[in-house]
Amino acid sequence: MTGDARDLRLLEALLFAASEPLDTATLSERLPPEADVGALIARLKDDYDGRGVNLVRVAGKWALRTAEDLAADLHRHVDVTRKLSRAAVETLAIIAYHQPVTRAEIEALRGVSLSRGTLDILVETGWVRPGRRRRTPGRPATWLTTDTFLNHFSLDSLDDLPGVEELRAAGLLDARQGTLGFDIGGADAQAEGGEAAVDQAEANDEAADPDA
Repeated sequence: MTGDARDLRLLEALLFAASEPLDTATLSERLPPEADVGALIARLKDDYDGRGVNLVRVAGKWALRTAEDLAADLHRHVDVTRKLSRAAVETLAIIAYHQPVTRAEIEALRGVSLSRGTLDILVETGWVRPGRRRRTPGRPATWLTTDTFLNHFSLDSLDDLPGVEELRAAGLLDARQGTLGFDIGGADAQAEGGEAAVDQAEANDEAADPDA
C-alpha cells in the first residue's frame, strides 16, 4: 500500500471517529508530516460524492455527514421534553440575521421586552455567545452566533444563511412584510428578518473602539 493510500485511509478514520468537525490544522497534526492534507481532503470528498455519506465543510471544519437528499428517509419523529420557546426562536433568528446585536436592539425588533432567561437558554445550547461591547452609553454587550450554531444547521459560514428569495421559495417568508417564519426543533415562531450584516456591523464597532 502506498503512503498516499494509507494517509487517505487514516484521514477517513479520523473524520469517522471524531465527535465533532475537525479543522485542517488538527488533521495535519494527526497525519504524517509529508501528507498533503488539502489534496487528501479533496480526494476523499470526491470519493464520497454521490454516496450515502458525504464529506462536508461546516464552520470552516470538515465532517462526515449523511447525504442531504436522504434526510427524508432517515428522519424520525421523537418526542422531546424541552423545546425552544417562541421567544428563544425569535431571539435566535434576530441574532443570526442582525449580529452583532444588543439586547435593546433585539427587543426593538421583537416589539416586546426580553427576559434574561431567554438569552441564558441560547447560551446554554452553545448557539449564542456575547460579543464586543458597544462604544455607546452603558457599554451594552452585543450577541453573536457560534460555530456550534453553524455546525448544528450544517452551515459553513453566515453567508450560507438563506436569503429573502430562498426563504420565500421555501414558504418561510411570512405574508407580513419583513417577517420570517422559522421552525427550529419543532417550535414554530415568527422572527423579524433581514439581511445578515455581520462584517459591516463589526467593522463599525472596531472603528469606534480605539482599544480594539
